[in-house]
Parts: sequence; structure tokens; C-alpha cells
Amino acid sequence: MKKLVVLTGAGMSAESGIKTFRDADGLWEGHDVMEVASPDGYRRNPELVLDFYNQRRRQLKEVLPNDGHINLRILEKQYHVDIITQNVDDLHERAGSSNVLHLHGQLRKVRSTYDPSLIYHWEKDLVLGDRCEKGSQLRPHIVWFGEDVPMIEEAAKIVEKADILVIIGTSMQVYPAAGLVDFCRLNTPIYFIDPRPSIHQRSYPNLEIIEDTAVGGTNKLIKKLID
Repeated sequence: MKKLVVLTGAGMSAESGIKTFRDADGLWEGHDVMEVASPDGYRRNPELVLDFYNQRRRQLKEVLPNDGHINLRILEKQYHVDIITQNVDDLHERAGSSNVLHLHGQLRKVRSTYDPSLIYHWEKDLVLGDRCEKGSQLRPHIVWFGEDVPMIEEAAKIVEKADILVIIGTSMQVYPAAGLVDFCRLNTPIYFIDPRPSIHQRSYPNLEIIEDTAVGGTNKLIKKLID
């Protein structure tokens, strides 16, 4: 069974109603991203940051996977599919995808501010005073701007083994995630799905651009990849 690796970004979840800061001049739900997605922002106003992610966590209960998410699950009928996502929602899992790696963390998890290896599943609001077993404050399990991306090496190893690489709904401008495509073996077929593609046909050998949304683009992808 061929190995199909999919890199997904904000455009993957946009059709489920999840807003992204990329589409709003650097604002994420009305906030400067550095206020709510940086260590400095958290130090300045932890209550604002916790409330912001509490709202995002609540929003997850109101949205559903879209047909793009479902299409990736369908591809598992003929491929071993690994999904590497920059998204912090759980829509890939809820759509039934088997192998999902979250580069930038997950909304439904929190972690210790003292020991990052202490990670907990979390459904309710997170507030000041919620502590880990070692007594330190819990924070969202989200990789903020300026922080290391601990899963990037594992993601690179997955991309190295890809027989086919698919990129969906990401600007390919945010590093280190944008650099994952360079770990592909030479001549690996690459499909880039985005309504406003930011890379060009000449950028990589065997690149095919599908200028469409996640739903429309994965519909086309299925026709190409499934007999």
C-alpha cells in the first residue's frame, strides 16, 4: 500500500466555519495574534489568553468535519494516509482519519507550565488556579509564536517516506512547517490544493496545483488517486 502524506493548514478547516488569522489582516477573532499566541502575550495577560482558547475550545463543539476531512478518510481505502496538520482542532480525528500528527498542539489538551511533558485531555474552561499534578499552572497545549515545534522532526521523517505528498489549505509561508515539503524524495508527486496557491509549478518537480478549496480540491484529488 502506497504511503500518502497530507500536510494541512487553516484552509482545511475554514469550510467547517473555523476562522483563521491569515484571512483577517493578522487578527484572530479580533485579537492581535501576538496577544493570544505568544509567550509574552501570556505573561502580560494570562486571563485574556486562557479565555481566548476557552472560546476556541467551545467553538469546536459547534462545528463539524467538512467533506474535505471526510475525503481524506476515504483515501485510506487505497493508501496508508498520514496527516500532518498545523491546525489545533480535532476535525481530522472526528472525520475518522487514523494517523494524525498535530504540529502546533491541540485545543482539547492542556499542559503544565513547569513540565511540558505533563499533558492532559481537557474539555472544560481552563482558568488561573488549574494546576498540574506537580502544582504548576496549566496552559493551552498550543505552540505559540517563538516557541519550538517539538513534533517537527517526527513530521520530517514521515514526509521522507511519502510516495505521494498532498498539501491543503496552507500558505507555505510559516516555518518550520513550510520546510517539510523539502524532505520529500526527488520525483515524489506533489499535489497543492488551495484557492489562492502561493507556490508555483516550477517550484518543485512533479508538482500539480489544484486551485480550489479543501472540499472541491479533495473531490478532484479522489478522482485522480482512487480507481
